[in-house]
Amino acid sequence: MTSQAEDGPDTVIASRRSKITPEREREFFDAVLEQIRECGYDSVSMEGVASSTRCSKSTLYRQWGTKPQFVAAALRANRRVHFTGIDTGSLAEDLRQAARAAGAWSAKDTKLVSALGHAVIQDSELAQAVREALVHPEIAALEDILRRGVERGEIPADHPALPYVPAQIFGVLRARPVLEGCYADPDYLVRFVEAAVLPALGLT
Repeated sequence: MTSQAEDGPDTVIASRRSKITPEREREFFDAVLEQIRECGYDSVSMEGVASSTRCSKSTLYRQWGTKPQFVAAALRANRRVHFTGIDTGSLAEDLRQAARAAGAWSAKDTKLVSALGHAVIQDSELAQAVREALVHPEIAALEDILRRGVERGEIPADHPALPYVPAQIFGVLRARPVLEGCYADPDYLVRFVEAAVLPALGLT
């Protein structure tokens, strides 16, 4: 599905983009992502972001064209990898460290992904931005942790549980708010890794 402007004129085009400093752009991106977390994607408007950042709505339309394109740009600019740098020399300890890192950001990112849920299904560009910003980098970093464990001989490369480790960790991040009404914090995720992930891999 292609992105359409939701609350502004269709005549705004890229050639009219204004010059915005990186600091100001970051302010716009932070504002729209925070409003999505707090209000949900459908409740956020370009007008609301403009008001909260003290700019004109036309400035946002000139720069990004549509709300989905604006949100996609904000997600891509927010791209970061929380598992980068985890390499203790032990696969079990690396997974514990990854659990602590995931728990530290679970509230913000889980809330954001949940708030974008229906819109992501409807808009392919937005879906791709979510995957690029919040999913693919973390899975790649987690797969690197597992690969190093294989290279060190801690676990065989054909271990049947290996492909499911990312799904286990990311699945519990999404599931706990639904099942228990609270986010998966670092302590909870470490306990989960020790009780479910490490035994599945034959590690302690």
